Amino acid sequence: MAQYILPHFNTIHSKLIYLFFICSLLSFSQTQTKPNVILILTDDQGIGDIGCHGNPWLKTPNLDKFYNNSVRLTDFHVSPLCTPTRAAIMTGRYPINNGAWATFKGRDALSSGAVTMANMFKNNGYKTALFGKWHLGDNYPTRPTDSGFETAIHHLAGGVGELSDYWGNSYFNDVYYENNTPKQFKGYCTDVWFNETIKYIDKNKEDPFFVYLPLNAPHDPLIVDKKYAKPYKHLEGKEIISANLYGMIANIDENFGKFYDFLDNKKLLENTILIFMSDNGTRYGYSNDGKFGYNKGYRGIKGSKQEGGHRVPFYIRWPKGNIKGGKDIDVLTAHVDIIPTLAGLCNLSVPKAMKLDGVDVSPLLLNQKKKIENRSVFIHNRQDWRPPMDVNQTCILKDDWRLINGNALYNIRKDPKQKNNVAHLHPELIKELLAQNAVFLKETKRNSEYKELPTHHVGNSKQEEIKLTIQHAIGEDSGIWKCEQVAAGIKNTNNTHALTIEKPGRYQVLCARWPKECAGPILGVPIENPKNMFTYQAISPEKVRIKIANQIHEKLIKPKQNAVSFIVNLNKGKTLLVNDFIEGKDRYGVYYTYVKYLGE
Repeated sequence: MAQYILPHFNTIHSKLIYLFFICSLLSFSQTQTKPNVILILTDDQGIGDIGCHGNPWLKTPNLDKFYNNSVRLTDFHVSPLCTPTRAAIMTGRYPINNGAWATFKGRDALSSGAVTMANMFKNNGYKTALFGKWHLGDNYPTRPTDSGFETAIHHLAGGVGELSDYWGNSYFNDVYYENNTPKQFKGYCTDVWFNETIKYIDKNKEDPFFVYLPLNAPHDPLIVDKKYAKPYKHLEGKEIISANLYGMIANIDENFGKFYDFLDNKKLLENTILIFMSDNGTRYGYSNDGKFGYNKGYRGIKGSKQEGGHRVPFYIRWPKGNIKGGKDIDVLTAHVDIIPTLAGLCNLSVPKAMKLDGVDVSPLLLNQKKKIENRSVFIHNRQDWRPPMDVNQTCILKDDWRLINGNALYNIRKDPKQKNNVAHLHPELIKELLAQNAVFLKETKRNSEYKELPTHHVGNSKQEEIKLTIQHAIGEDSGIWKCEQVAAGIKNTNNTHALTIEKPGRYQVLCARWPKECAGPILGVPIENPKNMFTYQAISPEKVRIKIANQIHEKLIKPKQNAVSFIVNLNKGKTLLVNDFIEGKDRYGVYYTYVKYLGE
C-alpha cells in the first residue's frame, strides 16, 4: 500500500474527517487487492477454430486482439468431451477421480458433496455467478446453485434443445433457468449469456466476483443468424464443413469484443483475471481425413485421444498482476491446474475437502519458473457408467510425448500428425509412463467417486420434484439426446436411475412420454407443437412397469392418459429406479419421469 504524508489537524471535526479519509483509503486498497475472475469457456471450439491460430478462413478479430495481449499456454490440455472437462475445471480433479467421466448414462453429473471452484471463491469472499452451460447435473444436489454459485442462468443437459432441456428450445428466444426457475429470454443464446453477464457485473462490480461464462456454442445443432454464416457460405463443401459453425464462432467473437469493451469502460480490466479457453477439440471444424477445415496441424477431433481431441486454446490476462503483453508458455498444462493456479494468483485458501490433482502454474505466468518438474497428465474417459479402462482408450502426456492405449508413442513436437509410432524405440519411456499410470490408478480406485454412481436426491426441500430423462438413464443401449428423437418415437432400452432417498415416506413416481411443459397423452402427441419444430409419431405401449427398492409395480396405460402415477413407500438410503414402457414382448425406457416426496 502507498505511504501517505499526514497533515496536522487542530480540531475534533477535522480529525474525524481525516480518520474517515484514512479508513476510505484502507477500504479501497483492500478491495483492490482481490482481483475479479472471469472464465469464458466455449463448447467444441477446437485448436484450429480461431483466426489467431492460423485458420485461413475464419475471422475472429476480437479474440485475435485478446490473444495478442495475453499470456498463452500453448500446450494446454483438457478432456476430449464436454462433461469431463467441465468437471475437471470445477473440481480440480481428473474426471476418473471426480466421477463425471461421460456425457450421459449417469456419469454426467458431479458426485454429491463435490467441492467446486465456485465454493472456493465464495468461501474467500467473492460473489459467484454462472451464465450458460453447466452439464454437471440438472437435479439437486449437483445444480449450479447447489455447487457454490449464488446466481445461475443456464440451460439444462449438455446442449440447448436436448431432450432434458426445456422442450422446444432452439437457440432463439428460449426458456432458461434462473436460479432453477424457468424464465423466457429474448434473443440468441450466446447473446443472452453475454448480456446477462454484463448486467450482473454492472450490478456487482463494487465487490470481487467470480464469473463462470461457459457458452453452449459452437456446439451443435449449428444454428446462428444468417448474417454471421453468410461470409463463409461459398467455402462450405469446398474448404470447410459448415458455414454455420464459423458463423457461431464469429458471433462469439463479436460478443467477446463487446464484453471486453464493457470491462474496459467500467475500468475493470486492470484488476480482472480474464481467461478464454475451450472444452475439447472441434467436432465440425475439421474432418478426420483432413480434406475439410483446419486443425492447426494436429490430428484428431472431439472424443479422440489424439492431440486435436484435447489440446485447446488457453489465454489469460491480468494487467495488475503483470500477466499480459503477448507471450507463449510452451509447458505441458491442463484443466486440473486452473483451481490451484487461480488460488495462487488470488491468494485464496483452498477448502480442505478439495483433493486437487493439478499444480499451481502461477509461477510460470509470473515469470518465476520456467517449467514444472516431472509432470505427467492423464486422460481416462469412457462413454459409459462403468469406470474408464486402465490403459486402453487412454492417453498419457509427458513433455512432448503422447502414449495412447499403452502401445502407441508419439513425439508431438516432431510428429504433430501422430503418424509415426516410435514405441519400439523407447521401451523404457513406455515402462515409466505405464508405471506412473499404475500408481495414479491405485490411488484413484480408492475413491468413492470411482466406485459409486452419482445420485439424484429426492425428499429434499431444496427441490420438491426431480425430473429424470432417458438421456441420462443407465443401460446398455446407445444414448438418445434430442427432442426430435423423442418426438419421432425412437425407442431406447436405457432405463435405470440412481437415487438417494433423503427421508422415509410416500413418494410419487410419474412416468410420461412428454415433459410437463409440452404435455400430451402417452399414446398420442402433445397438445401444442412448440414453434412447430418437430414431426410427431405416436407410440403404442400397453403398460408401464417400475422397479424400485425391491418393489415391482405395473399399470395399464389408458387411452388419453398423460402420465402413469405410482405411489411407493421408500426408506431412507440409496436405491435404483428402473422404469419401462411395455409393448408386447418389447420394453424400452420411459422418456420422462418425475419423482416427488408426498409425506410420511
